[in-house]
This record gives sequence, C-alpha cells and structure tokens, in this order.
Amino acid sequence: MDVTTCLKSLLMAINQYRDSKTATNAAQLQKQVEEVSGLKYDQLLSSGQVLPSECVSGLVELAGNPNTIPTLTSSIISLLAQLASDDDTREMLHSSYNLTSTLASVIHCHGATPGEPLVLQCLQVLQKLTYNTRIFQSTSYIHELITFLMTNIQSHNDDIIMPCLGLMANLCRDSHSVQSLIKSLDNVKPFYRTLINFLAHNSLTVVVFTLSILASLTLNEKVGEKLFDAKNIHQTFQLVFNIIVNGDGTLTRKYSVDLLVDLLKNPKIADYLSRYQHFSACVSQVLGLLHSKDPDSAAKVLELLLAMCSIPGLRSLLVEVVFKPTGPKLRAAGRRQGPGLDGGRKAESGLALVQWLSSPVEGAESCSLQALQLLNELLEEALGADTVSACVLSFVEMLLPVLLGLLKGLDPAQGDAHIRKHCYHITHVTTLTLPLLCTEDSTRCLVSGQVSAQLCLSQAESLLSCCHNNSPLTCPSPGLDNSLSQVCSEALLKTLELMSKLRQQVEDMETSFYRMLQDQRIVSPLSQALTSHHRERVQTGLSLLFEATPLPDFPALVLGESIAANNAYRQREAELSVKRVAVQDVPPPRTNISVLESSTGSSRSVHSLVEKIQNGLELQEQTKDSRVSEIIDVYEQKLSAFASKESRLQDLLEAKALALSQADRLIAQYRFQRAQAEAEARKLGCLLKEAECRREDLQGELGNQVLEVERSKADMEELLQHNTRLQKDSEEHQALKGAYNALLNRSENNLVRIFKILVVTKYKMIFLVSFKFTFFYLQLWNFWTLSVLQEREEEIRSLRSDLQQKDSDIKGLSNVSFCLLDGEKRELEETVDVLRKELSKTEQARKDASIKASSLELQKSQLETKLKQKEDELNKHSAMIAMIHSLSSGKMKSDVNLSM
Repeated sequence: MDVTTCLKSLLMAINQYRDSKTATNAAQLQKQVEEVSGLKYDQLLSSGQVLPSECVSGLVELAGNPNTIPTLTSSIISLLAQLASDDDTREMLHSSYNLTSTLASVIHCHGATPGEPLVLQCLQVLQKLTYNTRIFQSTSYIHELITFLMTNIQSHNDDIIMPCLGLMANLCRDSHSVQSLIKSLDNVKPFYRTLINFLAHNSLTVVVFTLSILASLTLNEKVGEKLFDAKNIHQTFQLVFNIIVNGDGTLTRKYSVDLLVDLLKNPKIADYLSRYQHFSACVSQVLGLLHSKDPDSAAKVLELLLAMCSIPGLRSLLVEVVFKPTGPKLRAAGRRQGPGLDGGRKAESGLALVQWLSSPVEGAESCSLQALQLLNELLEEALGADTVSACVLSFVEMLLPVLLGLLKGLDPAQGDAHIRKHCYHITHVTTLTLPLLCTEDSTRCLVSGQVSAQLCLSQAESLLSCCHNNSPLTCPSPGLDNSLSQVCSEALLKTLELMSKLRQQVEDMETSFYRMLQDQRIVSPLSQALTSHHRERVQTGLSLLFEATPLPDFPALVLGESIAANNAYRQREAELSVKRVAVQDVPPPRTNISVLESSTGSSRSVHSLVEKIQNGLELQEQTKDSRVSEIIDVYEQKLSAFASKESRLQDLLEAKALALSQADRLIAQYRFQRAQAEAEARKLGCLLKEAECRREDLQGELGNQVLEVERSKADMEELLQHNTRLQKDSEEHQALKGAYNALLNRSENNLVRIFKILVVTKYKMIFLVSFKFTFFYLQLWNFWTLSVLQEREEEIRSLRSDLQQKDSDIKGLSNVSFCLLDGEKRELEETVDVLRKELSKTEQARKDASIKASSLELQKSQLETKLKQKEDELNKHSAMIAMIHSLSSGKMKSDVNLSM
C-alpha cells in the first residue's frame, strides 16, 4: 500500500474517532497509526502537501486531548517521533504544529505518576524535539514543565532523572527567558545543591547534562565563578575532553561538544583553554575520533574544531596540532590508507580531516563541507605567517590530489542527487581552498603543477552540458535558488573563476578559458548569475563578463536577451505571487461527465433513428402504405419527447456546471483565505518571537538597572552613616572648644601679656638673623651665575661660527650631487617608459594571440567535423565506384565466356 492511500485512511480514522470516541474507532485508528509507522518515507512534511499536514494536525490534537486513550496517545507520539527524523521536520513540528506544548500538556496531565511509560516517552521525544531549539517562556505549559523537571531532578528515581536532566539542558541553553524563570523560583538554591551533587555521579551522561545546566544558569554569577574559576577550569577541561573521547555514545558526545562550545563563548574561559597545558594532546585525541565511520560524531567534532578556530589564540594552536606532526612519514602514510592510518600517530592528525573530504559513508555530505571549511581556516592561519613551513607545504602537496579528486567524477546518468552533491563539492573547493592556496607563491607553484588545463576544461564542459537547456536534466525556473540548474551554474562559474586565476601559471589554461567564454551555452549560467540577488554571484558574473566582452565570438546579444527574459520572468512571478494559491488536484466531476455522455448518446440515437426512418420512407415511397402516416405520427411524438428530455438534460447540465464553478470558486477563496491566515499566523509568530527577544533584552536591562539602584541605595546608606559620624565629631569639637575658651578665660591676663611679648621679640630676632644670612647667600649665587653665563655665551659664539662654515660646505656639495642625480634620474625614467611601452605591447600581443588561438581552436573543431563528413562522403563514393567497377568487370567476364 502506498503512502497516499495510508494517509487517506489515517485521516478518515482520525475524523471518525474525533466525532465518536468509541472502542471500535480507537482500534481502527490504532491500526492505521501502526500501518503508517511501518512505512518508509523521507521528508513527508517538507513536501508541502495538504494531506500529511492535516494528518499531523489531527494526530497532535488527539495527543493533547486528555480524553484520548493512553495507549493510543503513546502510539501517536511514537509516530510523531518517527516523523521528526531531520532538523527541518523537527522545526516544523515545534513551530507550526506546536508539538512541544502538546507533549508538555500530556506530562502535566500525568505528572502525578512520573514513572509511567507515557511520561517517560514524552520526555524522550521532547528531548529530541528541543535539541538546538530556542524555547521561550511564553510557550504553553512551560511553567508546569519546568516545575515538573525541577521536582523530579531532586527526587531519587534514577529512571526519570536522566531524561529530565537532558530536557532541562535543552530548555536552558540560549534561552534567557527560561533561565530567568528558573532563577526566580523559590527552590532554586536546593536545585543548585542537587546539581552540584550530581557532578560526582557514576554516569558520564548525567555529569554532562549537569554541567550544561550549570553553565547556562550560573556562568555569569557568583556560583558560576566558583565552579568555573582558574582553579577548577583545568579539571573541567580534562573531564569534558575525556567524555568527548571516551563517552557513553553519540548523545553524550553531542552534549559534551555543545557544553565546550558554550564555555568558549566566555572570553575568560577561552583564554584559560588557550593556556591549558594538555590542549595539544586533547585535540589530537579528539581528531582521532574522525577515523570512525559515524557521521554524527564526526559532525560534532568538526563543529567543535570550527568553534575553536573562531578564537585567534586557539586557531594557531590547532595549526600546530594538525600540521606540525605531519613530518617525513606523511607521504608513506598517505599511500598506506586503511589500517595504516590508525597505526602512525604522526600521520593521523592531518589525514583524519582529509578522510572525510571524499568519504563514501552515507550521510557524510555535511561532514565533507565542514572539513573543507576547517581546512580553509587552518590553511589561512598557516599561510598567513611570515614563512610557510615545510610541514604545511607537504600537507598541501598531499591535500591537492584529494581536492582535485573531488572535482572529477561528474556523471549525469547517476541522477540529480549525485549531480547536486558533486556541484556542492566543486563550489566549495573552488571557492574556499584552491583560491586560498593561490595566494602564496610556494603553494601557487604546487597548485599550478597539479592542476591541468585539460582537467578544468573537461570539468567546465561537463557542467556546461548539465546547465544547457538541451541536456537531459530538468532546468527549473531561474527564481529558485536551490534548483539543480542554479547549483550547476554556480559550480561552473566558480570553475571559470579558478581558470582565470591560474591562466598565467598553467600551460594552455588561458586558451581554454577564452574558449569556454566564447561557447554559446555560457549564456544561461552567466545570465542567471547577473540577475541573481546574491552579491557574490553577481560579482563573479561581472568579472567573467568583463573578461568575455572583448572576445570576437562572445554572444553578447543572446546574453542580453536571456537577461531580459529572466527579468521578465521574475517580474511576472512577483505579480502573480499574491494571487497564486496552492490548489491540490481536484477529482473530475464524474456526474457531469455521465450526464454529458448520456445526452450525447441520446442525441446520437435520435439522429440514427431519423436516418433509419428516412431510409425506410425512401424504400417504401413507392408502396404507398396507408399505415405510414400513423407510424410517422408515433415517431414524431417520440422525437418531441426525446427533444424535451434533451432540453431538460441540457438545463440540468448547465445548472450543475454553474454549481461546480461556484464550488470551485468557493474552494479557491477558502484556500486563499487559509493561506492568508497561515501567513498571518507565521507573521504573528515571528512578531511574537521578536517581542520575546526584545522583552528578554529589556528584562536584562531592567535587571542591570535594579542592580544599579541597589548599589546606589547601599552608597546612600554608607553616606548617611558617615554623616552621622561627622555630626558626632562636630558636637565633640564644639564641647572641647567651649572648655578651651573657659580655660583661657581663667588664666591671668598679666602672664599672658608677658608671654606674648617674649614670643614676639624672639620671632623678630630670628627673622633678622635669617634675613641677613639669606641676603649674603643670594649675592654669592648671583656672582657665580654671571660668570657661568659669560662662559656659555662664548661657547655659543664659537659654535655658531663653526655651524655657518659647515653649512656653506654642505650647500656646495649638495649642489654638485643634485646635478648628478638629476641627470641619472632622467635617464632611468626614460628607460622605464620605453620598457613599459614594450611590455604593454608584448602583453597585448600575447592576449591577442591567445584570443586568436581560442578562435582558431573553434575553427579547427568545426573544420575537423567538416573533414570527417567529407571523408565519410568520399568513402561512400569510393565504395560505390568499387561496386560499379566490380559489377562491370563481372559483366565483361560473363560476356567473354558466352562468346567462347
């Protein structure tokens, strides 16, 4: 049974169970769900069909209904989990069908029995659904779900702790609203203590989940500063790297990599990792994981290495790890392949990345592209140094055949998927790695030594045949960015751009490049690039157009017509995009067709009857039977009855056609309104997400303002306390001042006067003595200063005279040297101008010669085809002459025999 029939039966069973929740309908729906679960389908929801969407909507509605039987709910959740096999379907189930809220509501309904299999199943599906998905606080039943998770994490049930920790790690990651919600709860401190106790758990998965939750909640707080400080961070690094290398499985490795990537977003922790003494050894062990044939693990490892490359300090260390160990045994290990890769530790760091470039493992396309991006980052760092080491050059020499192997093997007979994959490889290789290797002289020599003009020419011709309209490939509209023709066109233009960069270094590359630019089939990919809305494609098309315009056989007029056609198509698509409605195939109106057939059949029978009557009348015209008039009357009545029936059927047919057109119009209006409603719902969803992001930002700003207000309150309290202390000191000072005044009043006036007189006289005597001594010292200082000043003036006069003499000597010498240098400069400038003119003439002559060579190549190919045709004709003529000669000779022999 095919997928469409099963989905129709499933939708019918859903509607029946929704109308009447009986045991029979439940059993029928259970059977249909199990049948659909047993089918094989890929990207069912991504196809955009209405039938799968209605089935999934009905299943989600039934799963969230508390009146649904638990066994049926479990089967429905299993089917939905089976549908969420790729990232696009998971995103659609989360955003479009609201499956996250539905599963949270199921957990809330059965939260009293957390050990129930349905609850565990919902937790597992939610963990799969919310991985790498941002959850907002406004999502339905999120408050209840978080409360349930925190309660069960602090319980002693080991079966439910692990899925609760994994789901909590997903909810907390990159979601500030959920983090704020958890921090605002009353029992957050016991929750922190429980998480810290889990760090000593026996299961590495539990430890990773716990570290991920703590990093999300406490990384920028005091608890996080204590957990991830300079004393503990090295142990955390060692633990995470050990879990990545020796983890319990792919799930644990995924969360370990995500944890380390989140930690690296903190600049302080990234600096700690750059100074970690075992970093090189740990990265070497992580690179060893790339030898396995698991694309999921390899993708996460490459994601971690790409995250490390974004940090300048770590990228230089990665270059040392990947390129430095590849020493003299690199080529030998490259020849061994297979088991020898794991044996030699010197060769495994670099070759581990190269293995995934052309890996035959199914589902490794993303790993291949990630490996290309990683090698691009590392080579950019290595080639950006002052001197390129021999290890890097040997690695590039080993890497080039692998990259060139990715450019080969395009076979249109293997199908669209193979062509799309191959074009993606060509685009990434010609965009990332090979242009980067052409920046340095040493690596450019290696590239030009291994890249041949024949390879690029054959590759470009294969891609050009795929892009051409007469090829067996289907070329969709130019408005689709991910269409096969667009992918092939981009790969072709990148190949031509690489040929343009290597045309001076590779023999016959310039001639091949100009030959491809003069091909008539280049018009379609070039026009697609020039009318694209991607900046890089337009720039690539303009650079190639600038090279192709001076060529004599370049089809400029055809290119202009193609660009105009593409622009007209885009304008027409833009005008019709508002009115277009995705209308499904409507079954043909069988009733109307039967009515038409019956009416046409009756009219045909009436005409045949009239013909028979006329024939009978002609036959019986001579007999003059008396009953003929009566027969004619009977048949006239029957004919009038048939005519009236035909008119009534015609009226009925017109009424049915009118009703059908009205129904079609109503269906179209309904679908258009539904599409508008879905678009408005998506728009409102986007606005809601934007509002949530804005609210989170404002909440963060509010938190900062609250902290500032609290700090200002603390400062005010300190100022008030200081003010009270100052007031107390002033009061004590006033009291002491009053006591001092009272004591002064009690003293005798005479003693005070005598004491004042003695003090004044003593100060006067001291002042006179000090004044005389100071005056004498200043006179001595003045005499010494005058003598020193005279000596300095004499020295200045002598220096001025010497300076004037040297000035005159320098002027004389400079005049003589300037005259000599001016003459030599004029001669050199004249020589340089002559050489420049000769160089420009030579360059123009070389370019004209290459253009002539390319045109001669085309003429040569045309003459060869004509020569082959002439040779075929000549062979035919020679065969005919030989046949005639043989016939004539045979005839002559027979005549001779007869005469004898």
